[in-house]
Parts: sequence; structure tokens; C-alpha cells
Amino acid sequence: MVQTQKALVVTELGKPVVLVTDWPIPEPKEKQIQVKIAVAGINPHDRKTRDTGLMVANNLPAILTHDVVGVVTKVGPEVANVAIGDRVMIQSIFVDDKWTQHGLQEYSLADVGAFAKIPDGITDDEAATLPCNIIAPLIAIFAVLHIPAPWTDEAKGFDYASATLLVVGGGSSCGKFGVQLAKLAGIGKIVVVGGNEDELKGFGATHVIDRHGGYDIVLGKIKDVVGDDLIYAFDAVNPPEGLLLALNALSSHTKGALARLIPRQPVDESKVLGKKAGFEVRDTYGSSHGYPELAGAFWDRLPGYLESGKIKPLGYAAKHGLTADNVNEVLDAYRDGKPVTKTNIHV
Repeated sequence: MVQTQKALVVTELGKPVVLVTDWPIPEPKEKQIQVKIAVAGINPHDRKTRDTGLMVANNLPAILTHDVVGVVTKVGPEVANVAIGDRVMIQSIFVDDKWTQHGLQEYSLADVGAFAKIPDGITDDEAATLPCNIIAPLIAIFAVLHIPAPWTDEAKGFDYASATLLVVGGGSSCGKFGVQLAKLAGIGKIVVVGGNEDELKGFGATHVIDRHGGYDIVLGKIKDVVGDDLIYAFDAVNPPEGLLLALNALSSHTKGALARLIPRQPVDESKVLGKKAGFEVRDTYGSSHGYPELAGAFWDRLPGYLESGKIKPLGYAAKHGLTADNVNEVLDAYRDGKPVTKTNIHV
């Protein structure tokens, strides 16, 4: 007999999530664990999932949230270095037609290579700020931009100290973790547009540029720092028209690349000027499952990075209770363009 649980479910696109009480409790298979969920972290893409069907349009009903924190309750075959009772943080799989891994339920699954144990000094809420928001820039910087991850053999021949990375969207969670990852790698010049200067410099930024003042002024300030040598840029927040800032900051004499998160529509290349060597706009799919070697190696090291302070969790807000009102309130705020602090649901 299949045991059931409470869950918050998208049943109709553009409508509020609803509470059900008969959702199946999933059982772990090979290379999986089962967790009793403590915290589910909401991200902006969860609003798009509820309202537009991002990743779920053909698989309703579905459960939201890919940032999951919980306690291990079962361990499947071929799983090592984790035991029942361990606290873990998880990035659930994006492609999952049964929606067994997401956070807005009482029990979930996690795959090997997409979770890590939580060090004692890190709270559940702090851990829930990490999974999606650190994996996306990890992939953008170390896979999409082809900067070697610092623990790889390729890192031995890469001159991090002479490298420059531009991060646009420094006030976002992905931007903040992007800065921390660049610092972790030892990138010498980390130039950030947007966000709190003191916070970002505390994370490792060498230069923080106010995003206000107009396009030409901001671009001029970037070029004052990077000159005509920038070949690596990461934009964590902008639609296609907003990507022009980073693209026009790229070098004219050396081919540069921009890693972007959202959305995937084409850029008006006629507005990217003077790039004699060309440039590339590269899409980032921020999934541990899409880059198992890179992500798995990072998840293995993440507890140590947290314990040493090389990676720091971000701020958050919390709502207590697995209720539809708690979740819909946050998703509606994203939909309506209101300021939203990264919010954790205490299941």
C-alpha cells in the first residue's frame, strides 16, 4: 500500500497552488535518498512554473521548489557517505515527470551528485539559500565560460590572478554566489554591477559599480576598470535587451563570451558594437543533473567550503507551515514585481 502525505500542487496554470493530502510518498531507488523535508526555498522561477508552465506544462499536477533541506529517512542502494538522520541540502532535478523530488511536500527524494550534508554551524534556513542559486553560477563560470574549476587538473595551467570576470546583477542571489565562486577560484579582478557594495566586497568583489545613472555612464565605469581586455561576463538577471551592457563591455580585439541565465530569446546583435574578434552569448542550464561531474565534485566540497567560510549563505525570510496561502503570497509578489527576499517555507 502506497503511503501518502500533504503537498502543495500546481493543478492549473496561472492559478494558485492548492493543498492535497493524498500525494504519494516516494521511495528511493539506486543512488537516491529519501528525506523528511524541513525547509523548501522559493525562487523566482517557481512563479513562472506556476503561472506559465515552465518545466511542468505537460506534467500537471506538479510540485514546486528545487531548493530542499531535510533529514535523511531512507538510503537507497549505491549511496555512500550519508546515513539516516543526516541533515542535507538538495537541488532537485528539473526534469522529473513524477515530481517526486521537489520541496513543497513532507517527504522527497534526492539523487547522488545533487546534495550535500549540512555542517553543524549552518542552519536549515541558511542551507536552503544555496542549491539552485549557487549551482547556476557554478555552471555559468566553470562550464559555460570555460574557466577551469579550481579543483581540476586544468586549473594548474590557468592564470586566475590575471583573469577578469564581470558579474551583472550583483544584488541577486545568483550574482552574490557568482562573486563568491570567482573569489574561491582566485580570479584577480571581480567587477560587479548592482548590489550592496560592502556586502559584495565582503564576498570577494574587487570593484562594485552602481547600476543606476544610465547605460552610457555605467558602461563607461565598467570600461574604466576592465579596459579593452574583458573576455568573461556573467549576467544573472537581465532579459535580452539588458545583456547589451555586458556584451558591449567585452573586448574588441579578443573574442569574449557572456553566460546568461534567462531568458533564451536572441539578442539584437546590431547593438553590440566594435567587436572585431566577435563574441558569444551562451545559455546556462543551472542543473546539477545536467553537469554531473562538475556539480558532483562541488557538492562533495561544499560542506568544507561552508565550514571554512569560503562560501557564505545569503539572507532569507521564513514562513511557517505548508499552506497554500504562504506559498501563493510569495509567488504573487514575484508576479506583481514587488521586492521579495528569498523566502523559505518551513514544512
